[in-house]
Amino acid sequence: PDHVDETLDAPLPNRCPHCGGPLKLCRVAPQYQTDLPPIRPRVTRFNVQVGRCRDCRRRVQGRHPRQVSDALGAAASPLGPGALALASKLNKGLGLAWGKVQDLFARSFHFPVTRGGLVHAMHRLARKVEPTYKAMTAHVRGSPIVSADETSWRVGGLRHWLHAFVTLQATVYIIRAGRGFPEASEVLGEDYAGVLNRDGWAPYRRFLLALHQTCLAHLDRRARDLIDAAERGQAKFPPAVLRVLRAAFDLRRRRDCDRISSHGLLVAVGRLEARTDRLLAGRIAYEPNRVFAKHLRNERKALFTFLKVMGVEATNWMGEHAMRPAVVNRKVWGGNRTQDGARTQEVLTSFLRTCHQQNRDPCEVLRPLLLSRAPRVADLRLAAGPSPPA
Repeated sequence: PDHVDETLDAPLPNRCPHCGGPLKLCRVAPQYQTDLPPIRPRVTRFNVQVGRCRDCRRRVQGRHPRQVSDALGAAASPLGPGALALASKLNKGLGLAWGKVQDLFARSFHFPVTRGGLVHAMHRLARKVEPTYKAMTAHVRGSPIVSADETSWRVGGLRHWLHAFVTLQATVYIIRAGRGFPEASEVLGEDYAGVLNRDGWAPYRRFLLALHQTCLAHLDRRARDLIDAAERGQAKFPPAVLRVLRAAFDLRRRRDCDRISSHGLLVAVGRLEARTDRLLAGRIAYEPNRVFAKHLRNERKALFTFLKVMGVEATNWMGEHAMRPAVVNRKVWGGNRTQDGARTQEVLTSFLRTCHQQNRDPCEVLRPLLLSRAPRVADLRLAAGPSPPA
Protein backbone atom coordinates (compact mmCIF):
# COMPACT_ATOMS: atom_id res chain seq x y z
CA PRO A 1 0.00 0.00 0.00
CA ASP A 2 1.04 3.62 -0.56
CA HIS A 3 0.50 4.53 3.10
CA VAL A 4 0.11 2.93 6.54
CA ASP A 5 -2.39 4.38 9.03
CA GLU A 6 -1.62 2.13 11.98
CA THR A 7 1.18 -0.26 12.94
CA LEU A 8 0.58 -3.14 15.36
CA ASP A 9 2.90 -5.83 16.65
CA ALA A 10 2.13 -9.54 16.56
CA PRO A 11 4.61 -10.95 19.17
CA LEU A 12 5.71 -14.54 19.47
CA PRO A 13 4.03 -16.65 22.14
CA ASN A 14 6.00 -17.36 25.32
CA ARG A 15 6.51 -21.03 24.46
CA CYS A 16 6.41 -23.26 21.39
CA PRO A 17 2.76 -24.33 20.86
CA HIS A 18 3.95 -27.79 19.71
CA CYS A 19 6.51 -28.90 22.35
CA GLY A 20 6.51 -26.10 24.93
CA GLY A 21 10.17 -25.22 24.33
CA PRO A 22 11.67 -21.68 24.41
CA LEU A 23 11.49 -19.53 21.22
CA LYS A 24 14.17 -17.44 19.45
CA LEU A 25 13.24 -14.37 17.34
CA CYS A 26 14.56 -14.78 13.78
CA ARG A 27 12.95 -11.90 11.85
CA VAL A 28 9.99 -9.53 11.68
CA ALA A 29 7.83 -10.00 8.57
CA PRO A 30 5.36 -7.27 7.48
CA GLN A 31 1.72 -7.95 6.64
CA TYR A 32 -0.70 -5.30 5.33
CA GLN A 33 -4.42 -5.47 5.98
CA THR A 34 -6.69 -3.05 4.12
CA ASP A 35 -10.17 -2.50 5.47
CA LEU A 36 -12.99 0.03 5.43
CA PRO A 37 -13.35 2.22 8.51
CA PRO A 38 -16.71 2.48 10.29
CA ILE A 39 -18.85 4.88 8.26
CA ARG A 40 -20.97 7.39 10.12
CA PRO A 41 -23.09 10.13 8.54
CA ARG A 42 -21.69 13.62 8.87
CA VAL A 43 -24.41 16.11 9.83
CA THR A 44 -23.81 19.81 9.21
CA ARG A 45 -26.10 22.46 10.65
CA PHE A 46 -26.42 25.71 8.71
CA ASN A 47 -27.79 28.68 10.63
CA VAL A 48 -29.49 30.38 7.70
CA GLN A 49 -30.14 34.08 8.23
CA VAL A 50 -33.52 35.20 6.87
CA GLY A 51 -34.31 38.87 6.40
CA ARG A 52 -36.39 41.34 4.45
CA CYS A 53 -35.40 44.27 2.27
CA ARG A 54 -36.21 47.62 3.88
CA ASP A 55 -37.12 49.13 0.50
CA CYS A 56 -38.98 46.47 -1.56
CA ARG A 57 -40.00 44.33 1.44
CA ARG A 58 -38.97 41.13 -0.35
CA ARG A 59 -37.74 38.16 1.64
CA VAL A 60 -34.01 37.33 1.41
CA GLN A 61 -32.06 34.48 2.98
CA GLY A 62 -28.38 33.64 3.18
CA ARG A 63 -26.63 30.63 1.67
CA HIS A 64 -23.39 28.94 2.59
CA PRO A 65 -21.14 27.65 -0.26
CA ARG A 66 -21.55 24.08 1.03
CA GLN A 67 -25.37 24.08 0.96
CA VAL A 68 -27.07 22.02 -1.75
CA SER A 69 -30.56 23.49 -1.20
CA ASP A 70 -32.34 26.63 0.00
CA ALA A 71 -35.22 24.64 1.46
CA LEU A 72 -36.25 25.37 5.06
CA GLY A 73 -39.02 24.23 7.36
CA ALA A 74 -40.29 20.71 6.69
CA ALA A 75 -37.73 20.27 3.87
CA ALA A 76 -34.76 21.55 5.87
CA SER A 77 -32.93 18.20 5.94
CA PRO A 78 -31.69 17.51 2.38
CA LEU A 79 -29.16 14.87 1.44
CA GLY A 80 -25.60 16.10 0.95
CA PRO A 81 -23.68 15.93 -2.33
CA GLY A 82 -21.79 12.76 -1.41
CA ALA A 83 -24.96 10.84 -0.52
CA LEU A 84 -26.77 12.04 -3.64
CA ALA A 85 -23.91 11.10 -5.95
CA LEU A 86 -23.51 7.66 -4.36
CA ALA A 87 -27.24 6.91 -4.48
CA SER A 88 -27.42 7.86 -8.17
CA LYS A 89 -24.42 5.67 -8.97
CA LEU A 90 -25.84 2.68 -7.07
CA ASN A 91 -29.26 2.87 -8.70
CA LYS A 92 -28.66 4.28 -12.20
CA GLY A 93 -25.11 3.05 -12.70
CA LEU A 94 -25.01 -0.32 -10.91
CA GLY A 95 -28.69 -1.27 -11.09
CA LEU A 96 -29.52 -1.60 -7.37
CA ALA A 97 -33.22 -1.24 -6.62
CA TRP A 98 -34.14 1.61 -4.28
CA GLY A 99 -35.03 -0.84 -1.52
CA LYS A 100 -31.50 -2.24 -1.60
CA VAL A 101 -29.99 1.24 -1.68
CA GLN A 102 -32.10 2.15 1.36
CA ASP A 103 -30.94 -1.01 3.15
CA LEU A 104 -27.27 -0.32 2.33
CA PHE A 105 -27.50 3.24 3.63
CA ALA A 106 -29.24 2.13 6.83
CA ARG A 107 -27.12 -0.93 7.69
CA SER A 108 -23.67 0.04 6.41
CA PHE A 109 -23.71 3.82 6.74
CA HIS A 110 -26.17 4.23 9.66
CA PHE A 111 -27.97 6.68 7.39
CA PRO A 112 -31.78 6.38 7.62
CA VAL A 113 -33.50 7.41 4.40
CA THR A 114 -36.72 6.33 2.66
CA ARG A 115 -37.10 5.05 -0.86
CA GLY A 116 -39.49 7.90 -1.65
CA GLY A 117 -36.96 10.40 -0.36
CA LEU A 118 -34.27 8.91 -2.58
CA VAL A 119 -36.51 9.00 -5.65
CA HIS A 120 -37.44 12.66 -5.16
CA ALA A 121 -33.78 13.48 -4.52
CA MET A 122 -32.89 11.88 -7.87
CA HIS A 123 -35.46 14.06 -9.65
CA ARG A 124 -33.88 17.15 -8.12
CA LEU A 125 -30.42 15.87 -9.03
CA ALA A 126 -31.49 15.32 -12.65
CA ARG A 127 -32.66 18.94 -12.85
CA LYS A 128 -29.18 19.99 -11.70
CA VAL A 129 -27.56 17.79 -14.36
CA GLU A 130 -29.95 18.97 -17.12
CA PRO A 131 -27.60 21.70 -18.52
CA THR A 132 -24.78 19.16 -18.69
CA TYR A 133 -27.08 16.68 -20.45
CA LYS A 134 -27.92 19.30 -23.08
CA ALA A 135 -24.22 20.04 -23.55
CA MET A 136 -23.58 16.31 -24.03
CA THR A 137 -26.38 16.14 -26.61
CA ALA A 138 -24.85 19.06 -28.51
CA HIS A 139 -21.47 17.32 -28.39
CA VAL A 140 -22.93 14.12 -29.87
CA ARG A 141 -24.71 16.07 -32.61
CA GLY A 142 -21.42 17.73 -33.59
CA SER A 143 -19.26 14.61 -33.31
CA PRO A 144 -17.68 13.26 -36.52
CA ILE A 145 -18.40 9.61 -35.58
CA VAL A 146 -21.39 8.35 -33.57
CA SER A 147 -22.42 4.80 -32.68
CA ALA A 148 -26.16 4.28 -32.20
CA ASP A 149 -28.18 1.43 -30.75
CA GLU A 150 -31.49 0.84 -29.00
CA THR A 151 -33.21 -1.69 -26.75
CA SER A 152 -36.70 -2.19 -25.37
CA TRP A 153 -37.76 -0.39 -22.17
CA ARG A 154 -40.87 0.07 -20.05
CA VAL A 155 -42.49 3.27 -18.82
CA GLY A 156 -45.61 2.78 -16.73
CA GLY A 157 -45.76 -0.82 -17.95
CA LEU A 158 -45.99 0.27 -21.62
CA ARG A 159 -43.47 -0.57 -24.35
CA HIS A 160 -40.86 2.13 -24.90
CA TRP A 161 -37.35 2.19 -26.35
CA LEU A 162 -34.08 3.29 -24.83
CA HIS A 163 -31.76 4.78 -27.47
CA ALA A 164 -28.00 5.26 -26.98
CA PHE A 165 -25.74 7.57 -28.99
CA VAL A 166 -22.05 7.05 -28.24
CA THR A 167 -18.85 8.91 -29.07
CA LEU A 168 -15.37 8.39 -27.69
CA GLN A 169 -16.04 11.06 -25.06
CA ALA A 170 -19.72 10.82 -24.15
CA THR A 171 -22.91 8.76 -24.23
CA VAL A 172 -26.43 10.18 -24.48
CA TYR A 173 -29.52 8.09 -23.71
CA ILE A 174 -33.10 8.95 -24.50
CA ILE A 175 -36.27 7.00 -23.64
CA ARG A 176 -39.10 7.35 -26.13
CA ALA A 177 -42.26 5.53 -27.15
CA GLY A 178 -40.97 5.10 -30.71
CA ARG A 179 -37.98 3.48 -32.39
CA GLY A 180 -37.79 5.38 -35.65
CA PHE A 181 -36.10 8.24 -37.42
CA PRO A 182 -37.82 11.03 -35.40
CA GLU A 183 -36.37 9.67 -32.15
CA ALA A 184 -32.85 9.31 -33.56
CA SER A 185 -32.93 12.74 -35.21
CA GLU A 186 -33.99 14.28 -31.90
CA VAL A 187 -30.40 13.78 -30.76
CA LEU A 188 -28.45 13.74 -34.04
CA GLY A 189 -30.49 16.24 -36.03
CA GLU A 190 -31.99 15.40 -39.42
CA ASP A 191 -28.98 16.90 -41.21
CA TYR A 192 -26.30 14.91 -39.36
CA ALA A 193 -23.33 14.65 -41.74
CA GLY A 194 -20.78 12.59 -39.82
CA VAL A 195 -20.27 8.81 -39.80
CA LEU A 196 -23.13 6.84 -38.24
CA ASN A 197 -22.03 3.43 -36.96
CA ARG A 198 -25.13 1.30 -36.39
CA ASP A 199 -26.83 -2.02 -36.96
CA GLY A 200 -29.10 -2.73 -39.91
CA TRP A 201 -32.22 -1.03 -38.53
CA ALA A 202 -33.84 0.64 -41.56
CA PRO A 203 -34.71 4.10 -40.05
CA TYR A 204 -30.99 4.91 -39.71
CA ARG A 205 -30.72 4.97 -43.52
CA ARG A 206 -32.86 8.11 -43.57
CA PHE A 207 -29.87 10.16 -42.44
CA LEU A 208 -29.10 10.98 -46.06
CA LEU A 209 -26.19 13.36 -45.44
CA ALA A 210 -24.30 10.95 -43.20
CA LEU A 211 -21.80 8.26 -44.08
CA HIS A 212 -22.90 4.90 -42.72
CA GLN A 213 -21.14 1.85 -41.35
CA THR A 214 -23.31 -1.16 -40.67
CA CYS A 215 -22.25 -3.63 -38.00
CA LEU A 216 -20.36 -6.46 -39.70
CA ALA A 217 -20.59 -8.61 -36.57
CA HIS A 218 -24.36 -8.77 -37.06
CA LEU A 219 -23.86 -9.84 -40.69
CA ASP A 220 -21.26 -12.44 -39.70
CA ARG A 221 -23.59 -13.90 -37.07
CA ARG A 222 -26.55 -13.93 -39.46
CA ALA A 223 -24.52 -15.72 -42.15
CA ARG A 224 -23.35 -18.39 -39.69
CA ASP A 225 -26.93 -18.93 -38.47
CA LEU A 226 -28.03 -19.47 -42.09
CA ILE A 227 -25.26 -22.02 -42.59
CA ASP A 228 -26.33 -23.93 -39.47
CA ALA A 229 -30.01 -23.91 -40.47
CA ALA A 230 -29.61 -24.44 -44.23
CA GLU A 231 -31.05 -27.44 -46.00
CA ARG A 232 -28.78 -29.73 -47.99
CA GLY A 233 -27.16 -27.90 -50.91
CA GLN A 234 -28.54 -24.47 -49.89
CA ALA A 235 -25.55 -23.10 -47.95
CA LYS A 236 -23.50 -21.58 -50.80
CA PHE A 237 -24.39 -17.89 -50.42
CA PRO A 238 -23.64 -17.36 -46.68
CA PRO A 239 -20.07 -18.79 -46.90
CA ALA A 240 -19.39 -16.45 -49.82
CA VAL A 241 -20.52 -13.53 -47.66
CA LEU A 242 -18.20 -14.67 -44.86
CA ARG A 243 -15.28 -14.76 -47.31
CA VAL A 244 -16.00 -11.17 -48.32
CA LEU A 245 -16.10 -10.08 -44.67
CA ARG A 246 -12.84 -11.89 -43.92
CA ALA A 247 -11.22 -10.18 -46.92
CA ALA A 248 -12.38 -6.81 -45.58
CA PHE A 249 -10.93 -7.50 -42.12
CA ASP A 250 -7.66 -8.67 -43.67
CA LEU A 251 -7.48 -5.45 -45.70
CA ARG A 252 -7.99 -3.44 -42.52
CA ARG A 253 -5.13 -5.27 -40.82
CA ARG A 254 -2.84 -4.52 -43.75
CA ARG A 255 -3.80 -0.84 -43.63
CA ASP A 256 -3.28 -0.56 -39.87
CA CYS A 257 0.13 -2.27 -40.14
CA ASP A 258 1.22 0.08 -42.99
CA ARG A 259 1.54 -2.87 -45.35
CA ILE A 260 -0.43 -1.18 -48.12
CA SER A 261 -0.22 2.30 -49.65
CA SER A 262 -3.12 4.75 -49.80
CA HIS A 263 -3.50 4.17 -53.54
CA GLY A 264 -3.28 0.42 -53.07
CA LEU A 265 -5.95 0.59 -50.38
CA LEU A 266 -8.34 2.44 -52.68
CA VAL A 267 -7.75 -0.11 -55.46
CA ALA A 268 -8.26 -3.03 -53.06
CA VAL A 269 -11.48 -1.53 -51.67
CA GLY A 270 -12.77 -1.02 -55.21
CA ARG A 271 -12.09 -4.64 -56.05
CA LEU A 272 -13.78 -5.78 -52.85
CA GLU A 273 -16.87 -3.69 -53.65
CA ALA A 274 -16.99 -5.12 -57.20
CA ARG A 275 -16.71 -8.62 -55.77
CA THR A 276 -19.61 -7.87 -53.42
CA ASP A 277 -21.73 -6.50 -56.26
CA ARG A 278 -21.16 -9.64 -58.34
CA LEU A 279 -22.13 -11.79 -55.35
CA LEU A 280 -25.35 -9.87 -54.77
CA ALA A 281 -26.24 -9.84 -58.49
CA GLY A 282 -26.18 -13.62 -58.74
CA ARG A 283 -29.26 -15.85 -58.79
CA ILE A 284 -30.31 -17.03 -55.31
CA ALA A 285 -33.02 -19.68 -55.07
CA TYR A 286 -33.16 -20.44 -51.34
CA GLU A 287 -35.66 -18.08 -49.68
CA PRO A 288 -33.72 -17.37 -46.41
CA ASN A 289 -30.65 -16.54 -48.51
CA ARG A 290 -32.74 -14.25 -50.73
CA VAL A 291 -33.92 -12.32 -47.67
CA PHE A 292 -30.33 -11.99 -46.46
CA ALA A 293 -29.18 -10.82 -49.91
CA LYS A 294 -31.93 -8.18 -49.99
CA HIS A 295 -30.72 -6.84 -46.63
CA LEU A 296 -27.13 -6.72 -47.94
CA ARG A 297 -28.25 -4.78 -51.01
CA ASN A 298 -29.94 -2.24 -48.77
CA GLU A 299 -26.76 -1.98 -46.69
CA ARG A 300 -24.35 -2.12 -49.64
CA LYS A 301 -23.06 1.49 -49.28
CA ALA A 302 -22.53 0.98 -45.54
CA LEU A 303 -20.38 -2.16 -45.71
CA PHE A 304 -16.86 -0.80 -46.15
CA THR A 305 -16.84 2.75 -44.76
CA PHE A 306 -14.45 1.56 -42.01
CA LEU A 307 -11.83 0.92 -44.71
CA LYS A 308 -12.17 4.42 -46.18
CA VAL A 309 -12.40 6.58 -43.04
CA MET A 310 -9.86 6.23 -40.25
CA GLY A 311 -11.33 5.89 -36.76
CA VAL A 312 -14.51 4.13 -37.90
CA GLU A 313 -15.12 0.71 -36.37
CA ALA A 314 -16.30 -2.26 -38.42
CA THR A 315 -18.81 -3.22 -35.73
CA ASN A 316 -21.21 -1.39 -33.45
CA TRP A 317 -19.49 -2.59 -30.28
CA MET A 318 -19.55 0.88 -28.67
CA GLY A 319 -23.33 1.05 -28.94
CA GLU A 320 -23.67 -2.54 -27.74
CA HIS A 321 -21.50 -1.84 -24.69
CA ALA A 322 -23.57 1.24 -23.85
CA MET A 323 -26.66 -0.99 -23.76
CA ARG A 324 -25.27 -3.38 -21.14
CA PRO A 325 -25.87 -1.23 -18.01
CA ALA A 326 -29.36 -0.42 -19.26
CA VAL A 327 -30.17 -4.10 -19.80
CA VAL A 328 -28.97 -4.91 -16.26
CA ASN A 329 -31.23 -2.19 -14.84
CA ARG A 330 -34.16 -3.41 -16.91
CA LYS A 331 -33.77 -6.95 -15.59
CA VAL A 332 -33.62 -5.71 -12.00
CA TRP A 333 -36.57 -3.33 -11.90
CA GLY A 334 -38.14 -3.45 -15.35
CA GLY A 335 -38.05 0.22 -16.35
CA ASN A 336 -39.66 3.38 -15.05
CA ARG A 337 -43.10 3.96 -13.60
CA THR A 338 -43.60 7.53 -14.86
CA GLN A 339 -42.42 9.87 -17.60
CA ASP A 340 -40.65 11.97 -14.96
CA GLY A 341 -38.80 8.84 -13.86
CA ALA A 342 -37.84 8.10 -17.46
CA ARG A 343 -36.47 11.63 -17.86
CA THR A 344 -34.43 11.28 -14.67
CA GLN A 345 -33.22 7.89 -15.89
CA GLU A 346 -31.95 9.15 -19.24
CA VAL A 347 -30.27 12.25 -17.78
CA LEU A 348 -28.45 10.54 -14.91
CA THR A 349 -27.45 7.40 -16.81
CA SER A 350 -26.03 9.57 -19.60
CA PHE A 351 -24.01 11.53 -17.06
CA LEU A 352 -22.74 8.42 -15.23
CA ARG A 353 -21.81 6.60 -18.44
CA THR A 354 -19.93 9.65 -19.72
CA CYS A 355 -17.98 9.89 -16.46
CA HIS A 356 -17.13 6.19 -16.82
CA GLN A 357 -15.86 6.75 -20.38
CA GLN A 358 -13.66 9.62 -19.23
CA ASN A 359 -12.44 7.73 -16.14
CA ARG A 360 -13.86 10.46 -13.92
CA ASP A 361 -15.36 10.07 -10.45
CA PRO A 362 -19.03 11.08 -10.81
CA CYS A 363 -19.17 12.11 -7.15
CA GLU A 364 -16.44 14.70 -7.68
CA VAL A 365 -17.93 15.94 -10.95
CA LEU A 366 -21.39 16.28 -9.37
CA ARG A 367 -20.28 18.21 -6.30
CA PRO A 368 -19.83 21.62 -8.03
CA LEU A 369 -23.24 21.22 -9.72
CA LEU A 370 -24.99 20.52 -6.43
CA LEU A 371 -23.31 23.37 -4.58
CA SER A 372 -23.98 25.91 -7.34
CA ARG A 373 -27.02 28.10 -6.93
CA ALA A 374 -27.26 28.88 -10.66
CA PRO A 375 -27.47 26.22 -13.41
CA ARG A 376 -24.06 25.24 -14.73
CA VAL A 377 -22.41 22.68 -17.00
CA ALA A 378 -20.15 20.05 -15.43
CA ASP A 379 -16.45 20.07 -16.17
CA LEU A 380 -16.40 17.22 -18.70
CA ARG A 381 -14.15 16.82 -21.73
CA LEU A 382 -16.61 17.22 -24.59
CA ALA A 383 -14.54 18.69 -27.41
CA ALA A 384 -15.66 17.54 -30.84
CA GLY A 385 -13.01 16.40 -33.31
CA PRO A 386 -12.65 17.30 -37.01
CA SER A 387 -15.25 16.20 -39.50
CA PRO A 388 -14.42 13.01 -41.41
CA PRO A 389 -13.69 13.19 -45.13
CA ALA A 390 -16.61 12.69 -47.49
